[in-house]
Amino acid sequence: MEHYRKLERMYLSANMNTQIYDTTKITIADETAIISMTIDPKYFHALGAIHGSVYFKLLDDAAFFAVNSIVKDAFVLTTSFNINITRPVSSGKITATGKLKFKSRNLFVAESSLFDEKGREIAFGIGNFAKSKIPLTEEIGYQ
Repeated sequence: MEHYRKLERMYLSANMNTQIYDTTKITIADETAIISMTIDPKYFHALGAIHGSVYFKLLDDAAFFAVNSIVKDAFVLTTSFNINITRPVSSGKITATGKLKFKSRNLFVAESSLFDEKGREIAFGIGNFAKSKIPLTEEIGYQ
């Protein structure tokens, strides 16, 4: 579906993903999103594993795009997101999967899980999202 491809291009063209998370890949489908990236030492904290902010970003992004997959006219906003980190990781590829769990007129709830390349869950999260008044346009990378 073209809407999914436009969301994917919007995500990949964001400054954060072109300059910091430059190995990121994304696939969006109906009520789901999968985001993967290869770990690089630039993401490490002092103990040599990826920083919690990387876990948060991937989990939030996967849940966010699972929601925006069904909102076709506006950008959605994360209103809250809670994560649980279950194990450190310092090499390989990690993959976040997001899934829509609840939808109403004004509130969406999505969950996501983050896996290492051996298929072990290393973190999970759940968040609330709201439809914004910002239209999906080329100006914000939706093209």
